[in-house]
Amino acid sequence: MAKVIKEHIHSLLEKGLRQDGRKLLDYRKDISVEYGISPKSAEGSARVRIGETEVVAGVKLGMSTPYPDQQDSGSIMFGAELSPIASDRFEMGPPSIESIEIARVVDRGIRESGAIDFKKLCVKKGEKVWQICVDMYPINDAGNLRDACSLAALAAMKDAKFPEFDKVTGIVNYEKKTKTSLPLTDEPIEVTVLKINNDFVIDPSCEEEEFLDARLTTAFLKDGAICAMQKGGKGALSTEDIGKMVKIASDNVKLLRKAL
Repeated sequence: MAKVIKEHIHSLLEKGLRQDGRKLLDYRKDISVEYGISPKSAEGSARVRIGETEVVAGVKLGMSTPYPDQQDSGSIMFGAELSPIASDRFEMGPPSIESIEIARVVDRGIRESGAIDFKKLCVKKGEKVWQICVDMYPINDAGNLRDACSLAALAAMKDAKFPEFDKVTGIVNYEKKTKTSLPLTDEPIEVTVLKINNDFVIDPSCEEEEFLDARLTTAFLKDGAICAMQKGGKGALSTEDIGKMVKIASDNVKLLRKAL
């Protein structure tokens, strides 16, 4: 059955078509971002829908000790939980290779962009800093989780507000939020492009992802500058391939930024 589906997808792509009627370089237009969906359980939260793909992200802020080589800087961590509720491909248990990869892709886009001023997360040098924990929960996987998770994580970070912190007692009061947002200086957005045979596809479906040769996720800053890239899949990419894939991603990033 897999061979039949693969041949069908290849046949469609050769004609410039896809299973859902889109052309190869058509991003789904029904993209939405909803902020503040869980104000009581997280300091920031958001829901992103790209077609039938749906991801929820939450931000928790906690007090921590700084890393030895970064005594005056806070830190950030990302996690992606792929559960059976999103797809029958996922299983309960420890993080899968795919969930780890998604978290790393999102982490790279945020971290390499320099979009967070980590020094502003320092409360007391060498002793107390804020740690940002961003968790992503796909609710339905209809393809392109990487772009959806990246957008949801960024939206949740934009929504986040610091809880009240008593410097005398060292206690964080999560019942009271301040009006202070995270120190975001930019908004890196990631776009993923697939190579299947000799064709390039944007905003892939689950079936297209299953039969990819290679994948390239590119993160862009507001001014269009590239701040991070990550390649996936077993197939090789030539310099020409990478150039074409980056151009395709750049042409589509405005759709996601508009939704954000």
